[in-house]
Amino acid sequence: MIRSPAFAAFLALAALVPSPAALAQDRGTLDAKPLPPLANPDDPSTPAKALFGRATSPAPGPEAAYGSYARGCFAGGEALAVDGPTWQVMRLSRNRMWGTPHLVAFMERLAAKVPRVGWPGLLVGDMSQPRGGPMLTGHASHQLGLDADVWLTPMPDRRLSRSEREEMSATNVVRPDRLDIDPGVWTPEHLKLIRLTAQQPEVARLFVNPAIKKALCREADGNRGWLSKVRPMYGHNYHYHIRLACPAGAAQCEDQASPPGSDGCGEELAYWFSDAVLNPPKSTKPGRPKPPMTMAALPPSCRTVLKAR
Repeated sequence: MIRSPAFAAFLALAALVPSPAALAQDRGTLDAKPLPPLANPDDPSTPAKALFGRATSPAPGPEAAYGSYARGCFAGGEALAVDGPTWQVMRLSRNRMWGTPHLVAFMERLAAKVPRVGWPGLLVGDMSQPRGGPMLTGHASHQLGLDADVWLTPMPDRRLSRSEREEMSATNVVRPDRLDIDPGVWTPEHLKLIRLTAQQPEVARLFVNPAIKKALCREADGNRGWLSKVRPMYGHNYHYHIRLACPAGAAQCEDQASPPGSDGCGEELAYWFSDAVLNPPKSTKPGRPKPPMTMAALPPSCRTVLKAR
């Protein structure tokens, strides 16, 4: 794994608060403050995100993923080096460049391949926290050490400064009306990047904005089998989300069901452009906030992961 001076800088940030939001276009911070200690971390009602969000180093031991993508954790994690030949990690203040060694090795291999399709390198957004688990802000998934966000912005031909990594926005490739991609921003290389990623055998699913899926369906030629892995999802107009399948032999890692065998370019995609989805009626009743997930909702092994020293 490639190390750099920036990696040491990231370690110095590991005990700091992540940014108050976790979308690709939202800024990080250059002035992070330490999280205060919890008064009673062993209280069963303590949100799991408050516990895992304070873990600043990986759980020691062999690689292991426990649970599912939205209810899980992992041990033996590694951080993706913040600088590589064909990648740079963004939003360092979030401390979310962690994953299972399986994910980290995949991201390094993928980054090495993307120049072959005309994409200069990856700007990597959120992966996971050092031990996975629920996050203080943002994602419901990314808990298992097998998810990673990649910006839809080509890596520049220079190393970005720390402030740029925290403050520059990812590229929105979707039109303001949300019905299609923005032709002034979208390029053939975007399709090639997403296709290359989906064709990797480790990938279970890719999540993209429905408008991006529409463009892929329209523009893809030749073998279209990879399109079945590309799933439309709210948001994801600034980045795409990679989800790897559980590694072979990971007995306590729960895979999602396989996506449908079709390319997903027909009625399934049309649903996302219906008026009910694009313009849902506003509720007249105030919503009741969903209670935060506690440790009881996670696999029992996550307690061991959380407390490991």
